Amino acid sequence: MHTSIRRPARDPRIAVHPSTATRSRTALRRPAFRAAVHLGVLGSVGVLALSGCGGTTFDNISVGPGKGWPSAFHDGRNSATSPVTGSRHLALSWTRPIGGPTAAATVLDQDGQIFVTTDIDTSCVGVPNPGGAIFSFQMPTGRKRSCDELGPDGIYADAAIDGMSNVYVGDDGGAYSLTANGQPRWRTPVAGVPISVQFTGDSHVLTVTQSGQVDVLNRQTGDRMVPTYQLLGQPDFLAHPNLPRPPDGDGLPDCATGGPQCPVANVSAIEASTGRFYVTVWHPGSPTASLVALRYADKQIHQEWRADMLIGGSATSPTLSPDGKTVYVGDNSGRLIAVDTSNGHTKWVQPLGFSPEGGISDDDGLLIPGGDDGHLMAVRDRGDSAEIAWERKDLALRGRPVQTAGNTGYVVSPMGDVLKLVTFDTTGGNTVASATLPGAQGTTTGTAIGPKGGVVVTTRVGEIYVFKPEAQ
Repeated sequence: MHTSIRRPARDPRIAVHPSTATRSRTALRRPAFRAAVHLGVLGSVGVLALSGCGGTTFDNISVGPGKGWPSAFHDGRNSATSPVTGSRHLALSWTRPIGGPTAAATVLDQDGQIFVTTDIDTSCVGVPNPGGAIFSFQMPTGRKRSCDELGPDGIYADAAIDGMSNVYVGDDGGAYSLTANGQPRWRTPVAGVPISVQFTGDSHVLTVTQSGQVDVLNRQTGDRMVPTYQLLGQPDFLAHPNLPRPPDGDGLPDCATGGPQCPVANVSAIEASTGRFYVTVWHPGSPTASLVALRYADKQIHQEWRADMLIGGSATSPTLSPDGKTVYVGDNSGRLIAVDTSNGHTKWVQPLGFSPEGGISDDDGLLIPGGDDGHLMAVRDRGDSAEIAWERKDLALRGRPVQTAGNTGYVVSPMGDVLKLVTFDTTGGNTVASATLPGAQGTTTGTAIGPKGGVVVTTRVGEIYVFKPEAQ
């Protein structure tokens, strides 16, 4: 098991000029970090060598078809749907406390290794020192594999994993990469905390901070591949030489509800084949939040359109349809909205009766929103209109429902004084089975599906529950 050592304090001046970030990455500070980067480069050379000798099709960018849960909503389009056929009979395998609360989704690599960010009162080596951390656990046993310290606001950062099981995550003022064993690879300073991490079609890492800084970083080195793009506009330091730089964690508590103090509250959805990606943005002084389409192409990032439509702020991350023609998003007025990706025009609006929260699970037009206040329901996209496919008002939501192949879905719902993982049939919403989360309280930050059909549920108070398919 690898245990990291807390990084030295960072010079706050670095992130003021993020274009110079890569000159001062942590890799320059300690031999262990340089060794990890060296090994990572050798690994990438090995992959390239294999690709050129004998027709190997190994993909070291994504986890491949159905392997793990490599990002907050499984994939680049934020589908919250796994192609693995979900088991309809689950048994609790193990449960354990993380050591602190959670705020971001749990992710799994292609072998089922679990990664989760948290906030702890002691460092990874047991010394009293509050701050953020990212833990990894073995899915079959629950054994802790690694612990790496992050900045205090790393708890808010969603992570992503590539096909080599390298991890990409944000913390205060930086985008950070680790190996599957927890060895640091690189760190690139940014302004804010990267709460959105996705992969581009050309193998790079797309990060967006809550303050609106967008970067495309080299997956192996962390170097910027294009100039940084600022969703809120580039600060004019000549006109305002004494303009103070906001703290990296500024506004993060407002991100959970898409409030105005968190300009970018959600994980972006990306279409890798075109480089177009979608973010929710609340511009200062604007009465509503916006859905914005940007494109990464021709060595730059540019905005294609902006739709000011999200009343009360963005409630969910955007979800992209499989054909890339529609993007779905929820707002805090209780609406689910379908938007034409070519021009930002609204296709239809479906009132839900509650404000969705977190994400929207989409299985080819069957949309199941998540939340903490509403109930389980499905909306069917009919092209230029929508209809309620079915709803279960008896099943209150406590997090994000997910769908799998085989018309199987999972949702956490309270029943009496306990939380239960409910397995349901996605064609009609009927309950198939349920399993208790012993001692669970409050709500969850997400549900993830493993490569062999196991289910991982993480609660906001910091408890992991792992269910395995039960033999019939």
